[in-house]
Amino acid sequence: MGLFDKLKRAFGGGQAEAKPESEEKVAAENPAPKAETEPTSTAVEVASKEKTEADQAEVNQENVEPEPEVEVAAPTPAESAEAEVEEKVAQKPAKEVAVNEETKRYERGLAKSRKGFGAKINALLANFRSVDEDFFEELEETLIEADVGFETAMKISDQLRDEVKFQNAKKKADVSDVIVEKLVDLYEAEGENEDNQLHFATQGPTVFLFVGVNGVGKTTTIGKLAHRYQTAGKKVLMAAADTFRAGAIEQLVEWGKRVDVEVVRKPEKSDPAAVVFEAVKKAKEEDYDLLLVDTAGRLQNKVNLMNELEKIQRVITRELPDAPHEVLLALDATTGQNALTQAKQFGEVTKVSGIVLTKLDGTARGGIVLAIRNELHLPVKLVGLGEQMDDLRDFNPEEFVYGLFKDLIAQR
Repeated sequence: MGLFDKLKRAFGGGQAEAKPESEEKVAAENPAPKAETEPTSTAVEVASKEKTEADQAEVNQENVEPEPEVEVAAPTPAESAEAEVEEKVAQKPAKEVAVNEETKRYERGLAKSRKGFGAKINALLANFRSVDEDFFEELEETLIEADVGFETAMKISDQLRDEVKFQNAKKKADVSDVIVEKLVDLYEAEGENEDNQLHFATQGPTVFLFVGVNGVGKTTTIGKLAHRYQTAGKKVLMAAADTFRAGAIEQLVEWGKRVDVEVVRKPEKSDPAAVVFEAVKKAKEEDYDLLLVDTAGRLQNKVNLMNELEKIQRVITRELPDAPHEVLLALDATTGQNALTQAKQFGEVTKVSGIVLTKLDGTARGGIVLAIRNELHLPVKLVGLGEQMDDLRDFNPEEFVYGLFKDLIAQR
């Protein structure tokens, strides 16, 4: 079943709410976790919660005096049935609970984008008279304003010309459904072979190199990611290789104190490659699991930036031939199409393996994810869905579609 069909079943047909594919499979598939699988943000939260509850139960048990034995009457059939239901609820798989929570996170995080996207489509359909050339021109402008990208807007408009006629869409609800269907289908097709997973070293330390302009939340992302894996029991190290921006080193050091992770640093204006060399050396010698490297967001010009990043990558690869295992570009979702421009520029400078889309909860420009996938063909790997420490999430394409389009399917 395609993504649009799931949305339609959930919100367009008056049926019980459908769940994303990841949630549908939970009841039928609950395989044992692999021994060496890296922990996800959801798994970390569930494990932490279970440990806290277990510790509290132990404390409570120690402080309670044993009560005298009391003879208890045998339960009635009704009480037995009720107890059986309660037991089944209590035994609900933790994985299913976690997936439900993840769906809610995406719904909350994309609330502004969903509302803004819907408002633009509804404004277009409010002046709907007939599906003519004027309508398609307005549609193209509406989609571009919704930050889905120029190329995507043109593709959708061209496909709709034939599809609207084929489906004989005359009502506003029908036209709205066709628009969303084409957006979802194109999004799904472009991401068919997309790799949204973070990759880790098979042995030795893993290195994530972070790039991006100043002010997009790059350092904050590094701090939150350090917290995630440090909480999961990994040995994490950070490197303050942004030695040019005033206050950048202090900002990362402050994050290190906050999440209890060590930071390798040198004075301002030091050679960033020298900082990275010391960090990689320390990670190897002291058996660190993960090294997160912050870099300068902007030097004097593109040539300087390119040379600096190339030098850093050479140092990393010389010490760890398979590293960096990820080159993650941080983009601010609130900047809309400007984020797309930044991605193109950094793509010319370095080999970006994935996108970190920050501040997605604070903008109505969630459509930028469609543009990134359809025009740049770069996988989004992490998204910021809130300000809390655990609101940096692994990107789930299906949950994203569910959270962005759920209110745009016409209710019957």
